Amino acid sequence: MHIPGLPGTENTFGKGLLITVLLMLGACATTEVRTTAFTPLTVEDSTIPEQRLLDVGVVQFDPGLETTEVSEEELVFPELRQAESRYIAVTLAESLQESQGWGPVRVIPSSRTNIDVTVQGRILQSDGETLTVEVTVSDSRGQRWFTKEYSERASQYAYDRKHPTKGDAFQGIYNRVANDMLEYRQGLSDEYIAELRAISEMRFARNFSPDAFSSYLTQSDDGIYQLKALPAENDPMLERVRRIRERDYLFVDTLQGYYGTFVKSMETPYQQWRALSFEEVQQMRELKRKARNHTIMGAAAIIGGIAAAGAGGGAARQAGHVAVAGGGYLVKSGFDRRSEAKMHIEALQELGDSMQAEVEPQIVELEDRTVTLSGTVENQYRQWREILKEIYEAETGALETSI
Repeated sequence: MHIPGLPGTENTFGKGLLITVLLMLGACATTEVRTTAFTPLTVEDSTIPEQRLLDVGVVQFDPGLETTEVSEEELVFPELRQAESRYIAVTLAESLQESQGWGPVRVIPSSRTNIDVTVQGRILQSDGETLTVEVTVSDSRGQRWFTKEYSERASQYAYDRKHPTKGDAFQGIYNRVANDMLEYRQGLSDEYIAELRAISEMRFARNFSPDAFSSYLTQSDDGIYQLKALPAENDPMLERVRRIRERDYLFVDTLQGYYGTFVKSMETPYQQWRALSFEEVQQMRELKRKARNHTIMGAAAIIGGIAAAGAGGGAARQAGHVAVAGGGYLVKSGFDRRSEAKMHIEALQELGDSMQAEVEPQIVELEDRTVTLSGTVENQYRQWREILKEIYEAETGALETSI
């Protein structure tokens, strides 16, 4: 506003407008700090007695598509999430095995394998920069150990080709899950672990012969199993169940080859996607920030310029026209940057589409057949369990005939 009798107020207004815009620019600037530190893996420091070892099954992670809107803005691509659900399970299983605190650790297609400890997870966010998962660990007794959410942001050096870091970009998450599980297991008594292993065997046996093995277990209203008794060690039906269980383990071990091949085949394109996605996420965030700031500042400059132009006085009008012109440029710049961000999103979509062909599951040769283990791997496992039941019934029938 021009105040009569006070010379230079026109220039003062123009300078004030300029200072205001500069202050807005400074206030909107952000600085991101990255860290390269992550939680180290805890390794069992002594040899564990065989009777304290628990078998672990890591279920393919839920890709999280049912609770997450498939969106380019959020970088959620179904084909990638499906691949990641296997990749994350395999990587976690490797970390658990490296902790040396467990018996065999296997990736399993479903939680219905009656294994000692089951790990289930769901992907909440995965865009190359941030990985967030929800993990639930429970045992065959029906006791939930814990449900936790784990999240980590990749280091700026995670995808540096000149100075590559060892391990996965989000290795800290897998280490934290493994450490939490090891800590929980270390707090279990020998009696609890022995009962847990027996319950796993009885639940498996009951699936094949409910009449013969149901009496050994009870289940409370809240789903907790209790062991009432055990069959004799030389029980013929128990011996057959154990042989069937060994065959089941052999099949699940065959699946480990499938999962390993799958992860190996997707390793290179997946890490390239992560690296590009990491860059795209950062660039999009910066572009959107600048677009928003430019739009806001441009609108403010236009409003201020209009006010200045109408305040009276040649200098004020001149400053007002300059502000309006500059504001219009900032607004246009904001929209241009949004268009550029959209281009990056489209580039990510192309990357996601190309991944689908590169991470297709492999064909696995079994003893008596060739199967394709893809999205129907759980169906394959269900078919295998049916075959095991047929084998068990045939052997049990032969036993009854001989008696």
